[in-house]
Amino acid sequence: MKVSKNKHIVIIGGGFAGINLAKHLGGKKGLQVTLVDKNNYNFFPPLLYQVATGMLDISSISIPFRTLLSKKENLHFRLGELVKIVPEENKVILSTSELEYDYLVLATGTKSNFFGMDNIEKKALPMKTVDEAIKLRNYLIMEGEKYTFCTDEDEKRKMRNIVISGAGPSGVEIAGMIAEMRNRKLKSIYPELTNEALNIYLVDGGDSVLGPMSKKAQKYSQKSLEKMGIKILLNTFVTDYKDDKVFFKGGQTIETKTLIWTAGVTAMKFNGIPEEYYASGNRIKVDAYNKLIDSENIYAIGDSCIQMTDSDWPKGHPQLGSVAQQQGKTLAENFTRMIEEDQPKPFSYLDKGSMAIIGDQKAVADMSFPKTTLTGFVAWFAWLFVHLFLLVNYRNQWRTFWNWANTYLGRGQSQGIMIGKTAEQEQFIRKK
Repeated sequence: MKVSKNKHIVIIGGGFAGINLAKHLGGKKGLQVTLVDKNNYNFFPPLLYQVATGMLDISSISIPFRTLLSKKENLHFRLGELVKIVPEENKVILSTSELEYDYLVLATGTKSNFFGMDNIEKKALPMKTVDEAIKLRNYLIMEGEKYTFCTDEDEKRKMRNIVISGAGPSGVEIAGMIAEMRNRKLKSIYPELTNEALNIYLVDGGDSVLGPMSKKAQKYSQKSLEKMGIKILLNTFVTDYKDDKVFFKGGQTIETKTLIWTAGVTAMKFNGIPEEYYASGNRIKVDAYNKLIDSENIYAIGDSCIQMTDSDWPKGHPQLGSVAQQQGKTLAENFTRMIEEDQPKPFSYLDKGSMAIIGDQKAVADMSFPKTTLTGFVAWFAWLFVHLFLLVNYRNQWRTFWNWANTYLGRGQSQGIMIGKTAEQEQFIRKK
């Protein structure tokens, strides 16, 4: 398959997969590339929980797309949300405009999966986007302020309970961060809480925390979390959340004002892609080159797709940032190969391992080369190093490094600033 001169590639989504594809196509002759995203900025999802808990500000993990793409004349940005794909016309309809393409790449990632539970979707606090992380941060700060005024002991008891559903890396990391705040900073910020106990519950339907990781990593993580005072409930499925009460399968309940949702994700569906193209979790089925089955010019990469041609991953790759980055880079190389009339190469995932941070000087890392599991300070330092250098530019790296140094070495206070006000916050302030 050959790509002739001046072909237009449209990329929908600027996460790990989309931005890596665009950057590796920068400066390639014969290709014009338009990256489309509903936000005007790229952000780094693994550090969202640090924005939500106030360790980092938004600018530490975000940068405008136009800044990222500005140095390459063949890279362009279009703000908009995908409304419909019209394959027979090689066209996409966006919320802001329309674009014609020669090649279309879907790289929209995932969104929170609430498994059809309407009350949880309406009332729980997910953490998949910058907006959701800011909403969670505002909510936690506002609950702290409310607590200082509250005289109703029943309400205060509910406020002191925080339930986190999902004990994967995101759930473990935010549980550990909230516990660190509680144990180290909260009472200095809110002296009214000096004699009060904040209860943190980490809940998961599986039989271990960090299910995809090694047994050693799971045991170390659970032991560390419990030492930090986090109450872990395994083999426990959330079924509902109403009237300030989380309901579990089996009949148990916890009264709380705060349910943080990290229990699952699902990919997007697209108007214009037939139903038979989707596998479980709405992931689009692609071939070894990330091309949609039976399509000539539509591709999907990252969390949006499932690829079962890799012999080491016959059931599909894990939905990880490292997979998305590698698929973006490989597809860019394949477009270049096709321009040069060379054969594209099939995607093969190089698994470099997985990591999760638990708290100050506590983390786990399953390494692939060599195959071993690191825990404690060494894993914590490795986690900081890897995530620092995965940030997309030097500005983000230096901002994040400064904030981490201030927090871990100087014991600096968190960025406890509410950004904007919700209608509920306005009503509460005026009432007081």
